Amino acid sequence: MTSPTMYASSGDFRRIFHEETDGLYQLSFLLTADHEKAEQCFVSGLEDSVNGSPVFKEWARSWARRAIIHNAVRVINPHPTDEHAPPSLNSDGKTPAGEEAEIAAVLELGPFERFVYVMSVLEHYSDQDCLVLLGCALRDVIAARIRALQQIDTQSSFTLSGR
Repeated sequence: MTSPTMYASSGDFRRIFHEETDGLYQLSFLLTADHEKAEQCFVSGLEDSVNGSPVFKEWARSWARRAIIHNAVRVINPHPTDEHAPPSLNSDGKTPAGEEAEIAAVLELGPFERFVYVMSVLEHYSDQDCLVLLGCALRDVIAARIRALQQIDTQSSFTLSGR
């Protein structure tokens, strides 16, 4: 009689990516602000999870999300110097059509602020995890989160006031 393994199998990761396709893709899209790059990060996240180092089954879902974040960091390569980068808008200067207001607000953040916001606020990563994954200083993470929260708060106030 064999005992159940305590490590996630490639099948476990395939099941997670199948069951949570929408949420994992949305994470990828929020980070990249680009559908093509989001698909690339999603697929690479699946491949990395399936072919990567063993991970405990209990950690498989968070590991899958981390794999997507890691791939998005690699593809976008956000840096603190991006703080004055133009918002992630489509070519006509408007937020993507059909996106919910909350998603649109996140997509309008500069790349570094968007990554910090998604990782620390939406995914609840610690400042330490953010700075390690983004390769930056603690002050950069804190400043980017403040800027992101201020910008999103301003956009929310603007939207709610009907302007």
